[in-house]
Amino acid sequence: MPSTFYGLTIAGSALNTFQVAVNTTANNISNIQTKGYTKQVANRQAGEALRVYQKFGTTGSGVVTTSVTSVRNAYYDMKYWENQPAVGHYETKLNYLNQIENYFIDDSKDNPGFSTLFSSMFNQLNPLTGTGGTENQRKAFISSAQMFTSYFKDVSTGLNRLQKDCNDEIRAYVDSINSGAEKIAALNKQINIIELEGGRANELRDQRALIIDELSKIVPITVEETPVTNSNDPDTYLGGTNYIVKIDGQTLVSTYDYRTLSCVSREHRVNQTDADGLYDIKWSDTGMGFNVYSDSMDGTLKALFDLRDGNNAENFRGKVTGVSVSAVTISPETMDSVEAMTMAAEGVITIRNKEYKYTGFTAELDADGKVASYTFQLEDNLDAAEISGLQGKNAAIGRSIDVMGIPYYMAQMSEFVRAFSSRFNAYQHQGVDLNGDPMGSFFIANKFDGTEYDFSEQTVNTDGVTDGANSTITSTSNTYYQLTALNFAVADASVRDSNIFATATDVEGDKVDRHDLVDLMLKLENKVNLFRGGTAEGFLQCIYSDISIDTEESENFLESFSEIASTITNQRLSISGVDEDEEALDLLKFQNAYNLAARMVQCMTEMYDKLINQTGV
Repeated sequence: MPSTFYGLTIAGSALNTFQVAVNTTANNISNIQTKGYTKQVANRQAGEALRVYQKFGTTGSGVVTTSVTSVRNAYYDMKYWENQPAVGHYETKLNYLNQIENYFIDDSKDNPGFSTLFSSMFNQLNPLTGTGGTENQRKAFISSAQMFTSYFKDVSTGLNRLQKDCNDEIRAYVDSINSGAEKIAALNKQINIIELEGGRANELRDQRALIIDELSKIVPITVEETPVTNSNDPDTYLGGTNYIVKIDGQTLVSTYDYRTLSCVSREHRVNQTDADGLYDIKWSDTGMGFNVYSDSMDGTLKALFDLRDGNNAENFRGKVTGVSVSAVTISPETMDSVEAMTMAAEGVITIRNKEYKYTGFTAELDADGKVASYTFQLEDNLDAAEISGLQGKNAAIGRSIDVMGIPYYMAQMSEFVRAFSSRFNAYQHQGVDLNGDPMGSFFIANKFDGTEYDFSEQTVNTDGVTDGANSTITSTSNTYYQLTALNFAVADASVRDSNIFATATDVEGDKVDRHDLVDLMLKLENKVNLFRGGTAEGFLQCIYSDISIDTEESENFLESFSEIASTITNQRLSISGVDEDEEALDLLKFQNAYNLAARMVQCMTEMYDKLINQTGV
């Protein structure tokens, strides 16, 4: 049976409960601009009724606050985390595509590009049809040719720098993933310490969810939280939870334990023009590779790898047709011409999912100048089992990445300069300079030591076909394989002496003013198919078309996924966000309830005063 003063106990419970409600509302208002904070509510229920052995049976004991919890909807959290990787992917991709696009812009006034410089070079070549060219006219042409080669060097250097930027960002995001995993594991421990004692770690849970929000934009994240139960009685909840975070199905955090990723620099380049030291990602604990190229992978990290390594699925591929102790011979499915070669001189070739380091290669060309086969010299000798097991197997260098990334655009530029230079030089090789000496190559490749590749070991005719049936070139020979957009240049001899440029096949006697070669070279501007089935002047249009398609696609997808993200965010905020008007109403409501409870205490006080002091016996 309750005591005489039981009414004060009931009124006191109301005072305590609504004090908690007011404090919770004050906390919500103070965190209204705190990133990641979710609205908290004080949960109340009627106090346990007491039996009073009267006709009415029981009497209420007031109100109690059972908990203060955050208002969070797991469904919308999951939907948000599922959508964010796509937002991060296309946001990053669009950013880099815009930068790539800027390199190919042709503003004839302020920023002359390919079309302007290409036309200018041929405009300066045209006067040489008159008298073979005066010294000033020759110098003007050579100067314009230097500007043309500088354009390719500048663009490729810029793309190479972008590739390094992608690589640096990859490392930064891997560090963010590792840091996030460590923080989540630490928060899991703190949360369980509090909740195993019966509390509710709302702020810590908000911090953990915010980290997941940030990580979900980098890589696909899935979260699984399960209660810790008594092993002898699975229905008994002990208060803590197991919290598992996975990246694309691979465990990153397992409650208190976490794994980290590491960036490992490649020993060899995959592509001839790759920047040095590109990273591969591996799990630190096992050394196994992190498969960023899986079909289900997405996010900012995937976009960076796509742009850094994307080759439009045009990496070297072929079938093994011959195996010896120290070499493998491969019939190519791609890169069947010298112009299309992009593999590094030394690198790694993958056969039957095993990597073999090669130290060089030899390419056998058929009568049409196409590559009939490659023979790769291996760093380590093969055993008998490998010799028999590799025959007829598929081989590849690098991954087939169906994205037009930086390696793709670098390869396209290199293919163009090889096609153009080989044909231009073929005309030059037919003639003599003004000194009467046989003309060498006008367009050359600069070596890193300051010397030049003049392509004397590989003669190409004006149709782009290598002269001589079954010619052989190697990864170190003086051939057009050595020419890329990065080292494209005009021969130093021609730069120093304008007489060293052939305009005719013969300049003896009265033939000094002949210009038969100039007439042929002028056709290279728009009358000879050189690049992707079109003429040389269409190069920029081809490249710009590639970029425009990719850019437009990224813009459309980014807009779509951003709208989805905005819708989900609004849904989340409608449930867990702090609304100023709602909190103001709650504050008034709880204040009135508190005042009413205080009035009840005052009323009970007057009643007890009457009972004790004014009731006589």
